[in-house]
Amino acid sequence: MKFIMIRKQWIFLVFAVLFIAIAGWYLAQPISVQTSGEENNSGKSYSIQMITTEFSTKTDDGKEIEAYRWDPGTIVVPQGKEISISIYGVNGKEHPFYIEGTDYKGTVQKGKETIINVKFDKEGTYRLICTTHATIDSNGPMIGYIIVD
Repeated sequence: MKFIMIRKQWIFLVFAVLFIAIAGWYLAQPISVQTSGEENNSGKSYSIQMITTEFSTKTDDGKEIEAYRWDPGTIVVPQGKEISISIYGVNGKEHPFYIEGTDYKGTVQKGKETIINVKFDKEGTYRLICTTHATIDSNGPMIGYIIVD
């Protein structure tokens, strides 16, 4: 009868190689991101949450400067699907807005949620523009991008 001797180092090495192989396979898998309220692959509903934010700082001479933005600044939505965009006002008293190239418009107020239901029939990039903060002179530009794919 023959006995095979296995050293502890060999066992450890086998487990280490298996662990690295499994971890590498797992990390190589594509990541599927699902937004809140989205029913994956069903085509029924998509819900996107956004907020208004403000950045402020002082220049070297003490002048305070600030800028407003939509957060996230870019969203991607499917073409031809009903989309619910919820925007919660965190900073700034109010942000009247419109979506360029469409009839969609509204106003986001601080501490309140504004919901717009939209549907984009054409692919492309649509700008979400706050009319109060449309340029650098008005603490902007507060422009978000809606990419319809």
